[in-house]
Amino acid sequence: MSEAPDSGKIEDQLKGKTLQVYMYMIKRKEAVGVREVQRDLSFSSPSVANYHIEKLVSLALVSQDEYGRYYVVQKVQVGVLQAFVNIGGLAVPRLLFFAAFFTTMLVAYLVLSFSSLDVFAIGFAVAGAAAFWAETARVWIKRPVA
Repeated sequence: MSEAPDSGKIEDQLKGKTLQVYMYMIKRKEAVGVREVQRDLSFSSPSVANYHIEKLVSLALVSQDEYGRYYVVQKVQVGVLQAFVNIGGLAVPRLLFFAAFFTTMLVAYLVLSFSSLDVFAIGFAVAGAAAFWAETARVWIKRPVA
């Protein structure tokens, strides 16, 4: 097997439909065939799916088994993928955890300190939670759809 290309080359090549195929293969967690990829991603022909799979093979991210099916051999975090973490096959924005934390802390403060609330503390907590939720939504909208 050839040496893995540098991250700059992967960054340049891993976008558009190639990134869509890569994300699809990561989510599947099993070897897939060219026609499966073509059908599930609604590509116009198997040759389009094959082109993008071969691109992933040349980047040393995907390999072929003895049955002609392809599987992910290397997971990389480049470009938009750096903003996500995979949990059970679902790509979740990393900022979601911070948004949930700030929201939980705000609710806990409101419940536990109801008799002596500080307007500045509430303001900072709301601003922090709102900022993290807004950034989480922005990253979610830009996610690669597989």
